[in-house]
Amino acid sequence: MNGSPKITDLFLDIGGVLLTDGWDHRARKRAAAEFRLDLADLNDRHLLTFATYEEGKLTLEEYLDGVVFYKRRPFTRARFRRFMFAQSKPRPGMIALVARLKIRHRLKITVVSNEARELNSHRIRKFGLDRFVDSFVSSCFVHIRKPDADIFRLALDISQAAPRQVLYIENTPMFVQIAEGLGIRSILHTDYASTRAKLASLGLHDDGARVHGIR
Repeated sequence: MNGSPKITDLFLDIGGVLLTDGWDHRARKRAAAEFRLDLADLNDRHLLTFATYEEGKLTLEEYLDGVVFYKRRPFTRARFRRFMFAQSKPRPGMIALVARLKIRHRLKITVVSNEARELNSHRIRKFGLDRFVDSFVSSCFVHIRKPDADIFRLALDISQAAPRQVLYIENTPMFVQIAEGLGIRSILHTDYASTRAKLASLGLHDDGARVHGIR
């Protein structure tokens, strides 16, 4: 870290970093098996709507109208919604790691994530993300989604951080490249151990102490 500006802000993705993806192809495959849906049809309809949905321009009910409930089904919307929400799981160790780093290094934490509104709100509440995240620059709230570089510019404006003071943790290589193109140092996340080591190499050491109330 010699000669590099001090990191004051962490930008984070949610899906693939803090949590599993909320509604990806694996979750849809499980849904097709659980509800006996045609997977190819489900995916085709999803692909036609998911960008609009993640930008907050469709509600969950409108999304489901077009993707699942465009015809009569032998299951309820409520049951399908519960299944969707249940797909989210924490990535091992990551939430507690970020919460510890925030306290130890007095970091500001900003989420920069492509997420649909209802799933995003569920995930924030369910996993207590608002206990340590300062700002949520989620696509459903700001109506911009990665790979549009403007979502990173907006996150910089909201956090009032200079790019050189920010570190971004992301699991999608393209989005890492976009952030780095704006002067934001980035970590391509693959697992807890390697990300923790990379953070330490940048001066963000973790003492491993438990943070009360954070899983």
